[in-house]
Amino acid sequence: MKIHYTNNQSYKALNLIPFLETETAIVFNDFQISHSTFSGKKDSHHLLEKEEQLFLFIGLGKNPDYKSVKTAFRRIAAKQTSHFKNEAKLFLSSAFKGDYIEALISGLWLGTYQLGHYKKEKKQHPLTSTDFVLEINTYTDVTNAVERGLKIANAQLETFHLVDLPPNRVTPKHLADWSITSGEKYGFKVTVFGFQQAKELGLDAFVSVGKGSANDSQFIIMDYVPVESKKHIGLVGKGITFDTGGLNIKTAGMVHMKCDMAGAAAVLGTMQLIADLQLPYRVTAIVPACENSVDANSFLPSDVIGSYSGHSIEIIDTDAEGRLILADGLSYLIKNYNPETVIDIATLTGSSVATLGSECGALFTNNPDLSKQLQHAGDEIGERLWPLPLWDAYKSDIESDIADVKNYSGKPVAGAISAAKFLEFFTNNHTSWAHLDVAGVTFIDDEFAKTKHASAFGVHLLTNFIENL
Repeated sequence: MKIHYTNNQSYKALNLIPFLETETAIVFNDFQISHSTFSGKKDSHHLLEKEEQLFLFIGLGKNPDYKSVKTAFRRIAAKQTSHFKNEAKLFLSSAFKGDYIEALISGLWLGTYQLGHYKKEKKQHPLTSTDFVLEINTYTDVTNAVERGLKIANAQLETFHLVDLPPNRVTPKHLADWSITSGEKYGFKVTVFGFQQAKELGLDAFVSVGKGSANDSQFIIMDYVPVESKKHIGLVGKGITFDTGGLNIKTAGMVHMKCDMAGAAAVLGTMQLIADLQLPYRVTAIVPACENSVDANSFLPSDVIGSYSGHSIEIIDTDAEGRLILADGLSYLIKNYNPETVIDIATLTGSSVATLGSECGALFTNNPDLSKQLQHAGDEIGERLWPLPLWDAYKSDIESDIADVKNYSGKPVAGAISAAKFLEFFTNNHTSWAHLDVAGVTFIDDEFAKTKHASAFGVHLLTNFIENL
């Protein structure tokens, strides 16, 4: 897609005209649309044809937020594909400022995503053709907002692919190779430890989880270091490329467990985006990537394993494996890089889904300022978080008689909280750490596919948080 800018009033084959909701008739050049026909109401659109030209009026409501604008334009690109031929023109009035423009461009580009990666017959979306021309009609300079919108969407599209592709394609090695390629393209350093190297380094909890898989575990470290950095942020993403549950094998829902690396995918997408935007913050990210599978080498319930921190862990349930690899990721990050702020993101517990559904992720931190900053960053772009407690009253849930800590409380309640308490144990009392349990918001049912699929939740949230520190 090529983008041109203009302020002339000539028309293209397809003309996209966003409107805020109004109580009066819509007037656009020589068109007048009655209020009863189209008022600009949220989630509405109205199509007119004149002299072989299409005019698509897109309703955004009275006070649209970032997410609703983005969704509206994603819907147009995804569901009105037949109207896109070789060119289109987007009309932007003075009512549309930077954030709105960024959101609608981002949504338009996200609307090109198609889930049928392995279908024999797959049609290319017209917008993705190098010959397609999008002409933006505006009287102000919107170049920066347009470029940002495309960069955000590109990072989220990469995240879509990583999460939606099948586990026989997206293995730990695939994530490592993706990281290396992205680092070379966007400008961040990548180091990868394989299974044997991780074992020699003492990443025992991480090693234990991947022992039962034929796919070699990969401990991925990414470091984006700008010339002048304001602060140093650390990220850790859970990279379980498929989760059988291990010997505590899952009895339901295993078909969706390719999404158990969505936290890792969010971190990978974030690294691409912050480097693409050239943000003046150092960001060090760790993705412990492995597969929780079943064979004679799988770790056992009641095993006592080690960890990078030196603490011993009693295994109560092999299906509580994500917190084990995150524990080593957090310990390694804090010991070797010591970022000022550390955030981990993971599809960690069904408990968070039961509590918050698919509306928001669960946020755990003992730092009130960090909590507010993360919530605000999410609210601005429609990736919401809600805090749950980390009180020491829940500490007994992870106490073990035989080891320093156990990986599962064994209780049918407060699962997300006890998992967060387990992770907190491995942060070495870091004063600015937050855990995001995003199990309910990264692999979702919505209008853009018939089956569950990736949302890329976390990519824009983490980037927006970092950018506004």
